[in-house]
This record gives sequence, structure tokens and C-alpha cells, in this order.
Amino acid sequence: MIPAGATHIRVTDNSRNYLALQNGRSQFVINGNWKINVPGEYNVAGTKLLYRRSADTWESFEVPGPTQEDLHIMVLSTDKSSGIEYEYWLPPDRYALYHGRSQLRQPHHTSNHLPFELPTTTTTTTTTTTTTTTQPVRGKGERQRQYCQKDFVFRAKVLEKVYHGEETRFDVQIIHTYRNRYRLEHREFLWAPNKCDCPFLQEGHQYLLMLRRHINYERTLNRILLEEDSYAQPYRAREDSLLRPLEELCGNRDSRTPFRG
Repeated sequence: MIPAGATHIRVTDNSRNYLALQNGRSQFVINGNWKINVPGEYNVAGTKLLYRRSADTWESFEVPGPTQEDLHIMVLSTDKSSGIEYEYWLPPDRYALYHGRSQLRQPHHTSNHLPFELPTTTTTTTTTTTTTTTQPVRGKGERQRQYCQKDFVFRAKVLEKVYHGEETRFDVQIIHTYRNRYRLEHREFLWAPNKCDCPFLQEGHQYLLMLRRHINYERTLNRILLEEDSYAQPYRAREDSLLRPLEELCGNRDSRTPFRG
């Protein structure tokens, strides 16, 4: 479901299936009931929807919004494989209602548009650079201690590094999780203070990370922190065999609770 109030909605599919869309009253507005609409512009949920479909099975819905009712993405299935991807923005006051996470951890918007309503906080960009290097592994005992004590143990690829005032934000893609006390999304933000002898993460590289969660006193921030004592090593295939024995030693990784802001 895409909640009412969403903006910058984009849904894509690259399969032999057909995308379909229902409104909040469970009525098909695009495709559905085994009838296929022609590509074009449609009035949906109080806004315009652009439906595109190419000859090579690629489809998309694009909706600027804001929508005035919930929308439901459906599939007219003719093929087992499905390559559906979708994204949308919600105002800050509605984001936590549906996702239960801090607005600060919303995936970074990749289009040329701004979100429907920006957070009220103000940030500035600096050109501060960090010259520290990734800290060396301090043996089997250190790896085990970090694995058992930290909230998150995962392998990730650094997609982007952005300076926000006195902090650095890393946009990472989660590739594999080993042990997490709280649920992770496919894309997450890591935060590190600029004045910190923290491990150095390079864009485009993959790392094995053991990090902790931080919630501030006012409970307005819910973050994954990259700190001076964080375990951060360039990923190598042998890391999997080194971590596997620790899963049983430190507890079941599947006993997790949602990561909420």
C-alpha cells in the first residue's frame, strides 16, 4: 500500500507481468480485471498518473502527488519472475505512522524533485575531510567481543558519503546481515562525527561492519553510529567462515525486534 499524502511515486516492473493499481476503495484504476489500459496520463487519487509501457516488457507508474487516498500496487501475473521496484515520499508527520522509523532514516531521494515537505531542521555542508584509515583487526577475541556486543553485524557497500555540519552521513546498501538486534532495510544511513578517529569508509567499497544503535534522550533521533571503536574491515570472502562460528556463540540472529524511531 502507498498511503494517502504520498508524493514522487515511481513504480517500475521489468517482466512479462502487468502492473495494476487499485484505489482506496479496492477499485482498479489502471489495468485490472484482465483488461489492459493503453499507456498515457490518467487522473488517479486527486492527481495525475503517467503510465508507460515499452515493447520490451518494461512498465512504470509515475505520480507527482500528493495523493488524496491510499493506492494499492497489484500485478496481473503471466510470468513467475517479477522485477517490481517502487519508491515514494511521505510528509514527516505521516512517515513514522506507516513506517515506524525516524524520518532521518528514510532512503535518499534520487530524482530531480524535492520531497513534498522537508524536515524542519537546517543543515549545512562543509568540506571537512577525514584522513584516518580503517583500524586493523585486533585478533579473534576482538572480533568475537564486537560481534556479541554490537547491535548490528552486516556487510554493506558504501554508495555515498555526505558531510552535514559536524557529522558525516554514509548511505550504504545492506548486502548481507549476520546478527542484528533490530530490523534493517536494504538501504541505511550510518552517522559519524567529523572530529573522530573513526574507521575510514571509501565510496564504492564493501565492508564488514559491527555497529551500535543510538537513540537520543528526546527520542527524535534513531541512528546507526560509526564510532572510533567500531569494527569496520574491507570485506573478504574469508570473513564469512570466521563469523559463522560466532552465530551460535552469541545467540540466534533471527531473534530481532523492529528498529523503530
